[in-house]
Amino acid sequence: MSFVAAIDQGTTSTRSILFDSQFTPIVSSQQEFEQSYPNSGWVEHNPAHLLKTTLNTLKLVTECTQGKPIDAIGITNQRETTLVWDRRSGQPIYPAIVWQDRRTAPLCAELKQAGLEDEIVERTGLLLDPYFSATKIAWMLNNVGGARRRAERGDLLFGTVDTYLIWHLTGGSRHVTDATNASRTMLFNIESCEWDRELLRIFEIPESMLPEVLDCASNFGTATREACGIGAPICGVAGDQQAATVGQACFDSGMVKSTYGTGCFALLNTGGERVVSKNRLLTTLAYKLDGQPTYALEGSIFVAGAAVQWLRDGLGIIKAASDTESLVETADSRQGLCLVPAFTGLGAPYWDSECRGAMFGLTRNSGPAEFVRAALESVAMQSRDLVEAMRADFSDLPQTVIRVDGGMAANNWVVQAISDQLNAPVDRPEFTETTALGAAYLAALQCGIVASLEDISGMWRLERRFTPKMSDSQRSAAYTRWQECVARTLSS
Repeated sequence: MSFVAAIDQGTTSTRSILFDSQFTPIVSSQQEFEQSYPNSGWVEHNPAHLLKTTLNTLKLVTECTQGKPIDAIGITNQRETTLVWDRRSGQPIYPAIVWQDRRTAPLCAELKQAGLEDEIVERTGLLLDPYFSATKIAWMLNNVGGARRRAERGDLLFGTVDTYLIWHLTGGSRHVTDATNASRTMLFNIESCEWDRELLRIFEIPESMLPEVLDCASNFGTATREACGIGAPICGVAGDQQAATVGQACFDSGMVKSTYGTGCFALLNTGGERVVSKNRLLTTLAYKLDGQPTYALEGSIFVAGAAVQWLRDGLGIIKAASDTESLVETADSRQGLCLVPAFTGLGAPYWDSECRGAMFGLTRNSGPAEFVRAALESVAMQSRDLVEAMRADFSDLPQTVIRVDGGMAANNWVVQAISDQLNAPVDRPEFTETTALGAAYLAALQCGIVASLEDISGMWRLERRFTPKMSDSQRSAAYTRWQECVARTLSS
């Protein structure tokens, strides 16, 4: 019996899943951790909580092997979240600055005014936005006492969450990342697949801080018994959205997956071709295997499941996310409430870091059910924004089926609304935790449990297909209303 353990370190929780050699999940463990919002638009995590929840959940699932060894560990992680730590002690110099954080908007504005955005887009495929890691690193170096001096001496290391976890799991012996996470830093040239020295100069970041970049299925080091209680090779790593692309077996050009977690992220596989977006989508790596990069167009929504968390934690109108599916059925659809959930700005295709959320259409009769409907509908509307941009950018995109996953994909009402707005079939797999599954697949590729991507494709299983039920006139009216509301929130 072979076992693969997958670590899925997300924005609000960490999950570890143990898979057998047929990739049937045997046991899963999940732990939430606190988010910190020290200032408006700032989002931070305690690095110790990221590591502790990882070690705790990994220990709980690996205890179920009854003493049999773990063949490989795969890691997938929230991308762009940025950590800097001392290379000797391992102590972070500052909390992890989360991908949602907008504090570096002024620096991005300065760089745009200096005329550098086009060059950055050309080298990285990314728009100049606080979302990515480079300006977060620069902020730490410029605002944490002594940090720049220590970095220039070679005493500090940078990493996205995968790198930070690997460093600790291997007892500090490996400072590495994979190509997909590197491609989200705004320091990585996606043509050469190397760190870009001109970008390091622009952002004033010492090259000595950066990890070695490996393919997604590689030898990332060995998790030590001293560090985490087991000795097992770390064989697969990918950022969460790229791992979901692998988990959804979207290996052919033109295939689309959309993951609904804290945010929503849709990736369109463009094969070996780097497609330059004319509609403010990102060009990124889907995965890199055997030295060959596969590219994707990506649309990023900052708030999807986070809108449901707001209903629960901010407004207190639901007790659990699962309450939304029954409550939304009681909503009065004629009220037409529209939520633009720009709590930390809007992502693709708007990329407006300064706009903020708004609810439109409130009346005296608006209640919890109508708020829930508006929040859930905003996910479908933002999904349409992304797919419309993809269709405009990629002429080879057929009337494709969208494969969905993530926590919100369990909500039948949401998935039906997505199908209605996209006017396309939406497929939900039997196993929706595809980020963890993708990390497991990558680890299995490296250690020989599976031989090829074709083998992975053969394991994908459909649970349910959703098809459009909305009339063209209803769809058009609802989307026009959404576009009008978004226009009223934009900062310029």
